[in-house]
Amino acid sequence: MSVLEYGFMQRAFLVGIMIAVIIPCIGVVVVQKRLSMIGDALSHTSLVGVAAGLIIGVNPIVCAMIACVAAAFATDAIRKRSPGHADIAIAIVMSAGIGLAGTLSGFVKTAANFNSFLFGSIVAVTDFEFALVICVSLFVMAAFVLLYKELFFIALDERAARLAGVPVRIVNFVFLILTAVTVSVAARTVGALIVSSLMVVPVACAMRLAKSYRQTVILSVLFAVAFTVSGLLIAAYTGAKPGGAVVLTGVVCYFLILAVKRVVIK
Repeated sequence: MSVLEYGFMQRAFLVGIMIAVIIPCIGVVVVQKRLSMIGDALSHTSLVGVAAGLIIGVNPIVCAMIACVAAAFATDAIRKRSPGHADIAIAIVMSAGIGLAGTLSGFVKTAANFNSFLFGSIVAVTDFEFALVICVSLFVMAAFVLLYKELFFIALDERAARLAGVPVRIVNFVFLILTAVTVSVAARTVGALIVSSLMVVPVACAMRLAKSYRQTVILSVLFAVAFTVSGLLIAAYTGAKPGGAVVLTGVVCYFLILAVKRVVIK
């Protein structure tokens, strides 16, 4: 019997593919802005919302979104006050997130619920979470398409974008929201400790092959979908954690691309 005959696996594949489409869209801009580690900072901070939600009895993903949005704006505020040192802003926010998450996790009654967010639980997505993933995916994709040119400009050079008439402040505001909600939703499915990898690895693979920004976006999405489907199939037949299988598939593919390019260039 095929794994796709099970309803929960069909839902897992749908959720995984939707997440795989939106994460690289955010990831391309993040990587071009040299903020690759922001996914780590936000995903770790999402655990603060998860723990708070489990403690007060509110849906953890909703609380994770609030925590991620707050962390995204905090990172941006610190980054603007420390020009040229974006890594410091990310490190500070991530440290705060880890500290708060570690403290609050001690008050969570059921540790299993909290631990499921560390490495994801894509096969246990509830109806509400499934609907939330659909809404967030549609919102992110629509915003990315509508702001495609503006995001392209701020990804390459914010100063030049401002001179070209791009409303940089507004676009950055929207982008921070998109990043925060994407990370918080993905943390539930692929895991808070893994989501930043899924944001960067497909983009890294695409950059090795693409010759333009548009090609990078398209290839990043295709790679992410391929890694997700392959990872879920591997997890289904081996019993491995889906999130880990997805990311490891991507990492193996990246090194294969490097090896093939080296042989071809020679």
